[in-house]
Amino acid sequence: MDNRTVDETKRYHEVTKHSYRSVRESDHFLDWDNRPSLYKVYPDLAPIPLPRDFLAPAADALEAVGTLECHEEKDLGLRELAEILFYSAGLTKKKTFPGGEEHHFRAAACAGALYPIEIYLVATEIAGLEAGIYHFNPAEFALRRLRSGDYRPELAGAAGDNQAIAAAPVTLVLSAIFWRSAWKYQARCYRYCFWDSGTLLANLLGVAAAEKIAGSVEMAFVDSKVNRLLGLDGVKEASLCLVPLGRTLAWAEHAKSRELPPLDYKVAPFSDHEVEYPALQRMHAASSLAADEEVRPWRVSLNRSEPEPRSQTLPLAAPPERSRPLGEVILKRGSTRRFAREAAGYGELCAILNCSTRGIPADFLEGSDTSLVDLYLIVNAVEGLEPGSYYFSPGRKSLERLKAGAFRHESGYLCLEQALASDASAVVFFLADLQRVLGRFGNRGYRAAQLEAGITGGKLYLSAYSLGLGASGLTFYDDDVVEFFSPHAQGKDAIFVVALGKSAKGLLV
Repeated sequence: MDNRTVDETKRYHEVTKHSYRSVRESDHFLDWDNRPSLYKVYPDLAPIPLPRDFLAPAADALEAVGTLECHEEKDLGLRELAEILFYSAGLTKKKTFPGGEEHHFRAAACAGALYPIEIYLVATEIAGLEAGIYHFNPAEFALRRLRSGDYRPELAGAAGDNQAIAAAPVTLVLSAIFWRSAWKYQARCYRYCFWDSGTLLANLLGVAAAEKIAGSVEMAFVDSKVNRLLGLDGVKEASLCLVPLGRTLAWAEHAKSRELPPLDYKVAPFSDHEVEYPALQRMHAASSLAADEEVRPWRVSLNRSEPEPRSQTLPLAAPPERSRPLGEVILKRGSTRRFAREAAGYGELCAILNCSTRGIPADFLEGSDTSLVDLYLIVNAVEGLEPGSYYFSPGRKSLERLKAGAFRHESGYLCLEQALASDASAVVFFLADLQRVLGRFGNRGYRAAQLEAGITGGKLYLSAYSLGLGASGLTFYDDDVVEFFSPHAQGKDAIFVVALGKSAKGLLV
């Protein structure tokens, strides 16, 4: 399939939309006896335990999460790497429910707590770790070596001779095991995998920035080359993005043409059987880059195009001087299961929006004035802000009122009739002009828009918890969301939703 022929993306997006009718006509059910395992296990490979004597990130959460980008060149050793892995994808707590069922919770929010995202490391020799390719297991907090040696040249070459990867002592590769999420969300899970990657990346880049270690998100690479390097089939599990960490003077050389023997390590089965979703597979194949010439033109960003305000705009309030430490926020973060229907402060909402939209270091974005997604809000209860619908302009740092009125019922309905959205102080809807995005990036742009929404959503989570509020990611009735925010949102598509508010006591998981 050709990345520039975008019909497949349009078809996929259309057939995976939720509507009032489609939800009621679905015959899908959760086969609990066939629920996938949450961990990928290589039973024949010895674990390499990661150190646990690292300190919690003490930086102010709003500042670290808002910045995400760091230009320092602090040395990256195994201890710093372990800290980044733990606070982005580590197992932070376990909870046993009546009947003995045990639930595992990790550092970043994830749809359905299904954790489809895996992390691999492509590393040169660093303090405490030999050069090689490794898989990270959160349950054991350990690595397993898949290849020995420095494979940064191959990885940098697969990414169009990417100099950030060539200069990084370690590059993390995020992949998705699609069945793990499809078990519940079916073909629509392709979207969710990028949301889940995004919330993880918000933690990861925030911790790296707090520790003065450079990091970025790279989505331009030849998929088959990266998958082969890691031993992934590219269908059931596939690489999604690359995250170079740190800088070193020992740059990787230009990609070599050395032979890569296939990896055939045994992997423990995830469940008794897997259900295939052809629409998901076609979407991934259509958005894959197959040759070097498709990679190099990628790094030209799409500038944000904001319409002139048509109605009253409200400037953001000044942010608080300080919030909670990032490490504390990550460990206490959960997904709110019920909001208290109490008003949040206008200053709190402004700080959350400002922090979450200050930019992301990614190869499809260039500076804080570029973005693939727009933020719309339904405000239910925010002190000093009239209830209604709003458009947020990060460039102007203002909220534009679209419609005044009490929309608790509408906010709940739009989010699949969930009380969470009705009870929230404010609900943030991510929309994108997909026609514009696909015109610039091809099918790959669909991945990028979903990922950016996930990262920004992850920043919303962390900034909300840093101020003592709660947050929860939600799904939605696609076309109804666009219709509600039109005519302002006409021609756009719904991408993601995050509800914000004061959590009812004891209802975080």
